[in-house]
Amino acid sequence: MANVSVYNMEGKEVGTMELNDAVFGVEINDHLVHLAVVRQLANKRQGTQKAKTRSEVSGGGRKPWRQKGTGHARQGSTRTPQWTGGGVVFAPVPRDYEIKMNKKERRAALKSALTSRVQENKLIVLDDLKLDEVKTKAMQAVLNNLNVSKAMVVLADNDQNVVLSARNIPDVITALPNTINVYDVLKYNTVILTKSAVASIEEVYA
Repeated sequence: MANVSVYNMEGKEVGTMELNDAVFGVEINDHLVHLAVVRQLANKRQGTQKAKTRSEVSGGGRKPWRQKGTGHARQGSTRTPQWTGGGVVFAPVPRDYEIKMNKKERRAALKSALTSRVQENKLIVLDDLKLDEVKTKAMQAVLNNLNVSKAMVVLADNDQNVVLSARNIPDVITALPNTINVYDVLKYNTVILTKSAVASIEEVYA
């Protein structure tokens, strides 16, 4: 099992913790990690874009002028793509961008992402994270003590004092063990977990 240092909110080391290799020490599967990120970004897309083809725009039923003898190029409709107000040639239509991954693949991808953070020393374990009140300055002080900026903070429970204090800090998000995902784990420079959050993650994914 991998040993990591445990810090307090002042940024001082207060001990060590063993991480479960079944979650934080797996063999990294780059393919599944890539697939999980592509899936998450694709599934965010609404797929509601729409433009009209020449069969859907109004007008254009009559031939604008006779076929020959006018000096103009021959035209059969005023709603062909080259006309103003005409239809679009290969018009986008509403579609579903969803990419499917089974549960086993999703779990393996998340474990790979967490393992990569441990190997790169970009995972910090906090003894505890409690704030007496909602205060952005207090949360920023904790991050400064840990010497991190762009961070994902994973809490064991939905502590509103911490969540609301972190909300206004750019490049910092909070998450729960059941809401973490591969994209966010990789997007943020540092993953900060409380000891209780580590226990929850290991309980679910080990």
